[in-house]
Amino acid sequence: MPSFYEFFAGGGMARAGLGPDWTCLFANDFDAKKGMAYQANWGVGGELKVGDVNDVRARDLPGVADLVWGSFPCQDLSLAGGGAGLKGERSGTFYPFWNVVKSLIDDGRAPRIITLENVLGTLTSHGGQDFNAICTALANSGYRYGALVVNAALFVPQSRPRLFVIGVRDDVEIDSALLTPESLEPFHTKGLRKAAAGLSDAALENLVWWNMPTPPHRNTTFADLIEEEPTSVVWRSAADTRRLLSMMSPTNLAKVNAAERAERRMVGCVYKRTRRDENGGKIQRAEVRFDDIAGCLRTPSGGSSRQTILVVDGATIRSRLISARETARLMGLSEDYKLPKNYNEAYHLTGDGVAVPVVRHLAHHLLEPLLGVAATEGRQAA
Repeated sequence: MPSFYEFFAGGGMARAGLGPDWTCLFANDFDAKKGMAYQANWGVGGELKVGDVNDVRARDLPGVADLVWGSFPCQDLSLAGGGAGLKGERSGTFYPFWNVVKSLIDDGRAPRIITLENVLGTLTSHGGQDFNAICTALANSGYRYGALVVNAALFVPQSRPRLFVIGVRDDVEIDSALLTPESLEPFHTKGLRKAAAGLSDAALENLVWWNMPTPPHRNTTFADLIEEEPTSVVWRSAADTRRLLSMMSPTNLAKVNAAERAERRMVGCVYKRTRRDENGGKIQRAEVRFDDIAGCLRTPSGGSSRQTILVVDGATIRSRLISARETARLMGLSEDYKLPKNYNEAYHLTGDGVAVPVVRHLAHHLLEPLLGVAATEGRQAA
């Protein structure tokens, strides 16, 4: 049974994706509330250490793990962030995390695989320097590595593209079937290829292109996940819904009209944006999308980051905030996954996480074959 250490663990969504055939030896997150959610779902076996990754030492990590998983904070690398990149207070925690990895290597406990996950802004942050720093850290530590861009929309009805950098210790044999001599769509995007072309010679020397199959076509839509009687939010009044519609431009109202005539229940997600009016002044607009997928869940630091949903069933139009359970479904979490009772805490937990079926796909098609683990196709994550 393969084992792993989970850093920036949140509610253990990488653990859910790896599944019951993997053993968690250690988990760490700074957020005590997320730590409570982690323990509510995974028990209190002692593997979770709540606290700053700066304070984690190799001696805190028991045994020898096959995998180190690190979903380090994205805020300074995201397009919505301040652009501080790896020099930022939050995304800069990559470096103390990497110090732990280096300590494991020095201790003779180098993991066979290291997986790093973050937003696509990592590829362009500081003109590609941050991506180069991550790749160079892997190469200098004796790891061959490759990067993949995987959109959770392949698995769940949520647009959520994320970067995964998977490093393999250089003494681990890699089956040729897991590699391709050059980049391939859809997981090696134009942006990724451009970032890879800008890597230093030292980093390029250890770069590989992972060869991973695409999943079966997703057969669920956003509307399939919507609760009729949510417990964490309430339906807005008809007057409030009319007020929301009044904030839409003619183009967005046309989208609503088309949804009314779709002859099926349509669910759109609405974001409020500041736009220019015909006179050049600023006006707040409500913008809706009806493409059967939700927008990317983001942590609710402000009201505009919370998704409002518009449910259109013929002439009946209703609106409300997306519910906590719906956000969990959009992340591929099971129905029995225990969410915090507080709405914002639940949204923060899911919005900061990694999509469970994406992790399972990576585990089945790359991580487990690299470790020589027998196939677990079709097995559901716990």
